[in-house]
Amino acid sequence: MANCAINSCTRLDPIDKAGLEALIKAGKENPDVIKTLKCRTVAEGKFRHANYIRNLPAYIVDEPPTLLGEDTAPNPSEAVLAALGSCIAVGIHANAIAQNIVITKLEVELEGDLNITAVWGTGDLSEKPLGFTDVRVNVILESNADKAKQDALIAHALKYSPVANTLLRNVNLEVK
Repeated sequence: MANCAINSCTRLDPIDKAGLEALIKAGKENPDVIKTLKCRTVAEGKFRHANYIRNLPAYIVDEPPTLLGEDTAPNPSEAVLAALGSCIAVGIHANAIAQNIVITKLEVELEGDLNITAVWGTGDLSEKPLGFTDVRVNVILESNADKAKQDALIAHALKYSPVANTLLRNVNLEVK
């Protein structure tokens, strides 16, 4: 972050506006482009998994002790919340830059309700919803824009969030 002291910041480091404008232009010129993202998940033992994405270091996923894991990393459901929060934050930041809004603070707090009694298909298998039934998102945004403009910025980012839209609609899932 730019101009930051401990626990205070005058401005969130902005993304490259020229780069953003180039991405916007490319998206408008080629609206049918589909990008395929890839991840390779490797079980390391117990409930710990290394996820390999691009050439990045492994993204570790584990379970907490209450679910027999070793608590070394977020569990898969927590990773979904993290992906959603990050996707919303990226959208807010990009749209703020595009609209010349200066952000001084951006935090996204998420919580989700999940029934875990099925224990991955080995526990209570009675009919009940699996996965998150409710997710609550709280955006903490401070900027040079008024509340109405901030609310519009958040709504716009949510509307165009790939992760939010993945959660809001049915997705074709093929497992081989």
